[in-house]
Amino acid sequence: MGFFLEVVLGGLMAGVLYSLVALGIVLIFKASGVFNFAQGGMVLFAALAMARLAEWLPKWIGIEAGLLATFLAFVLSAVIMWAFAWLVERLVLRKLVNQEPIVLLMATLGVTYFLDGFGQTLWGSDIYKIDLGISKDPLMILEGTFQGGLLLNRDDLVATVIATLLVIVLALFFQKTATGRALRAVADDHQAAQSIGIPLNKIWVIVWTVAGFVALVAGMVWGSKLGVQFSLQVLALKALPVVILGGFTSVPGAIIGGLIIGLGEKLAEVYLGQIIGTGIENWFAYVLALGFLLIRPQGLFGEKIIYRV
Repeated sequence: MGFFLEVVLGGLMAGVLYSLVALGIVLIFKASGVFNFAQGGMVLFAALAMARLAEWLPKWIGIEAGLLATFLAFVLSAVIMWAFAWLVERLVLRKLVNQEPIVLLMATLGVTYFLDGFGQTLWGSDIYKIDLGISKDPLMILEGTFQGGLLLNRDDLVATVIATLLVIVLALFFQKTATGRALRAVADDHQAAQSIGIPLNKIWVIVWTVAGFVALVAGMVWGSKLGVQFSLQVLALKALPVVILGGFTSVPGAIIGGLIIGLGEKLAEVYLGQIIGTGIENWFAYVLALGFLLIRPQGLFGEKIIYRV
């Protein structure tokens, strides 16, 4: 029983990390109707920026390497992601207002490959670390209940707390603020939103900035756990089946979808792997997403849209 609970908790914690990436995709789709294929590239670029700045700042301004340098690097990286959002709106999205969704999708695909090349040129292509001051020693809990206790990763616990806080803040932002309501109006109809005075360009900068901040947080957590490397973008692709399960327009759905994917992967790898072989984690999420597309295309919490002609 103890081993089973350890697998379940490990899967749920991994699902939280997938959810952090999926949140950025949901935010942009919810607010602009654009599927942001570049979210994985944004995660990698933001993590690289934070890791390299944390390494360079002590040399530039004469401070000791440590949490202060990491915090300053986080702040500067957030500014960089805001500048990135402004440039995307100015140079890409502004030219594509009211275009077909496939055109906007291809634009985000182009942004992805640009971030790959530019990030490697600017920050380097080695493996870098982000030090958040979190002990790498596993946390032992319930030793009195299960023999040997349960082992938990401290990085995963921190990620769970961060994801929970982000979901609460984002849900309040979309439901309770005028800007959040304007974001939803823009997603429904660009032209109608502009006709009632909603500044489309400003709204897109805001939502891409928020998605950039979410990407920075996800990259920070992933980088602290696994190291900042270009394979992070491959891991970020797990966000696609997450949003398919949860629904492209649901912030809570991104979290639930991530938990389902993370838990399913771990259970399948441990228990089905003994029967059909290892490597299930690499394809399980995509097969599950395919099944959902066939049965419930809008996802668990997505809005069912019916076009009447």
